Amino acid sequence: MITINQVTHNFGKKTLYNAINGVIGAHDRIGLVGANGSGKTTLLRMIMGEVESDKGTFDKPDYVSIGYLPQDGIEVSGKTLYAEAESALGDVLALQEKIAKADEARLEMDTESEEYYDLIDTVGEWEQKLEDFEPQKMKSRIERILLGMGFKQSDFQRDTGEFSGGWQMRIALAKLLLHSPSLIILDEPTNHLDIVSQHWVENYLSHYQGALIIISHDRAFLDTVTNRTLELKLGNLNSFKGNYSFYLKETEQRLETLRKAYKNQQREISEIKDFINRFRSNVKKASMVQSRIKQLEKIDLITIPRDEKKIFFRFPSPPPASSKVITITNLHKAYGDNVIFNGLDLRIDKGDRIAVVGVNGAGKSTLARIMADCEPYQDGTIEKGLNTVISYFAQTQADELDPAKSVLDEVESAAIDNAEANPRAALGALLFSGDEALKKTAVLSGGEKNRVALAKMLMKPGNCLILDEPTNHLDIKSKEVLQDAINAFEGTVILVSHDRAFLDGVVNKVLEVSPGSTRLLTCNVSEYIARLEQEMEDAKS
Repeated sequence: MITINQVTHNFGKKTLYNAINGVIGAHDRIGLVGANGSGKTTLLRMIMGEVESDKGTFDKPDYVSIGYLPQDGIEVSGKTLYAEAESALGDVLALQEKIAKADEARLEMDTESEEYYDLIDTVGEWEQKLEDFEPQKMKSRIERILLGMGFKQSDFQRDTGEFSGGWQMRIALAKLLLHSPSLIILDEPTNHLDIVSQHWVENYLSHYQGALIIISHDRAFLDTVTNRTLELKLGNLNSFKGNYSFYLKETEQRLETLRKAYKNQQREISEIKDFINRFRSNVKKASMVQSRIKQLEKIDLITIPRDEKKIFFRFPSPPPASSKVITITNLHKAYGDNVIFNGLDLRIDKGDRIAVVGVNGAGKSTLARIMADCEPYQDGTIEKGLNTVISYFAQTQADELDPAKSVLDEVESAAIDNAEANPRAALGALLFSGDEALKKTAVLSGGEKNRVALAKMLMKPGNCLILDEPTNHLDIKSKEVLQDAINAFEGTVILVSHDRAFLDGVVNKVLEVSPGSTRLLTCNVSEYIARLEQEMEDAKS
């Protein structure tokens, strides 16, 4: 469907792609992975024709349509939610024209080629889509997708301009799913979804008939939706025939095979050099020595790829804590007429590892701010244990860095009154060594800002960590490092996050925050989702 031919591209002095090649098939479900800065988003923009490569081409037939969901920046207004979603279904005539063009293209194609049969499958899907334009089917499909994305029936007639940024991205994703292009490209689609909506999107995409390319730092999402992985690493595009977990295993196996080949080659080179040195002065064996020298020159040297830098850190050792960490009694919190909590009771004990989950707007971040003494409330009591010391990471913390300060200045300012803090060491562990620590925070990427915010947390020891979306902008490997740090921490942890794989690795309880109610369950997040599905099945019967 789309072919990448010898594409080379540089970003300043850095080589993003070094003559990369690849093919995107009509039914591929691809996870595009790589460290931050490896060129993932740039590659997607090239596939869409928005960015020109320095060398090489992207070959795409005219009948292939591409739909793209960026990380953010989409905003619509002036139509009702339902009308905006309905507009994505497009013009039936345009679809008929695509089918006609594809039929013409088939006449010029090799009937034995894989591309020919891919095109037949694609045309069949378009013809099925034409049948779906029946008004009754269109209405039910629009409603099914909007409800699946977390909208309520009462939202359908609201103006889209009333919805916040996260909900605007959901509108864009709903339209993309309704439009059903040949290839859907999603750049961090889970950023604006709660766990329930994310689970629905996973199921929908798992049955999608077209091709998918997904950039995501959510390992569970990639494992569920994709069946192929493309890795951008050190300028190369490497292909793996499996999901993200398969890719990890295969990468390690390939590396182990390469290490063995390297070891064997080094042994062979050593033996050849020994022979040359031993008989260099022996006239009778001069021809054999020359032969070995030529053999040595012809060897294609195997190199072990260097590892990309990884972050490493540990939270400071927590001060001793009492058994009761936080006790909330009859909490009332409202923003005007919008009641968030009405009589909430909650007890958090020493050693709890709690995932706070729920639909967007239910009050997860509000609860985190209240527990961290950063948000007022109207009524109720919040008792902290005698020795409870809270260390809080706000969802907006990375955005609140002073753009005029350097990275080092920002972290040093958090270390006041803590003689044991070591800002330089903390920054070095988070990949800000040398001159990197002197950069202004204004020029940092989202991931870099998050790392600075984490470094600031390390300056003040606490025994109760409250982390609100700490994984935003972190790649999968950095999330695993954060997991390790949380697991090594001996205090209490409260996590607001929608990243199932991240949460499953660290929590032992789930606090479900719903409009008007909460419940605390002893399980991980995957078990919680399975429980929700069972409850829905029981409700139907």
